[in-house]
Amino acid sequence: MSISNLNRWLLALSVGLLFSCKQSDPPTPNTSEKGDFSFSGYEWKYKNSSGNQVGPGPNLFASGSDNIWLDQDSMLHLKITKRNGLWYCSEVISTKEFGYGTFIFTTQSDLTTLNEKAVFGLFSWNDYSFFDQGNSEVDIEFARWNNASDSSLLTYSVQPVWFDNAAPYSERTRRPQMQVSKLKTTSTHVFRWTPDSVTWKSYEGSNYPGTNLIASWAFDKTNPARTKIEGGITSAPIIIPAPDDSTNVRFNLWLLNGQAPSNGSESEVVIKSFRYLPL
Repeated sequence: MSISNLNRWLLALSVGLLFSCKQSDPPTPNTSEKGDFSFSGYEWKYKNSSGNQVGPGPNLFASGSDNIWLDQDSMLHLKITKRNGLWYCSEVISTKEFGYGTFIFTTQSDLTTLNEKAVFGLFSWNDYSFFDQGNSEVDIEFARWNNASDSSLLTYSVQPVWFDNAAPYSERTRRPQMQVSKLKTTSTHVFRWTPDSVTWKSYEGSNYPGTNLIASWAFDKTNPARTKIEGGITSAPIIIPAPDDSTNVRFNLWLLNGQAPSNGSESEVVIKSFRYLPL
């Protein structure tokens, strides 16, 4: 390990000790690392919180086949389950590190049935890059954010988004107007990440680029720089966060603020495919 990488590792470790709610342990930077399972041509690891609540939420995360599995058609299932009075969420983490490029995934679920406490998403993440890149996070999420009557199910974001602030950097997140019924069947969702912009697009069906655009948004460097704040620590000002050699991709299905679903029912999402097109 080089001196610069060692310093980065020590810095990340110190931040991790201060944060009470990390997404998961930092990955080992190794693009050929074997995962717990293969999906869509990539290797993935399960997130398991070992009986402790962790972020996001915080929640309990389980790696068993009740929560995460591949079906006979090689589609990935994520589920929120209840066992012995406790709710368990699911998350999978790519072993491959990703840079700038286009991230594409197709769902095979009726996403309009998600409870208002449930959040399903794909996002980029880096445990090492909090200070200079806000954890290198770009998001596509499906949620009602605790409002059962909310029909704006789709959220695009580029971190930092500081929801606890009175002015929560609203220019960094968008809930686009859309025909929500298009999320009842197969849909494809994309973000293209470059040094100068992030663009999101969602399509009906399984093709990319699709012919029926559901929603879109773009964010560029004309926006102001913002800081990320977690655990009393503040990042450097960021406009568009950058990936580096430890940035991975994650799918998760979790409960907002760790609260039980209001209908008491388990939730499930099916992901048909994922692919990445480098710049």
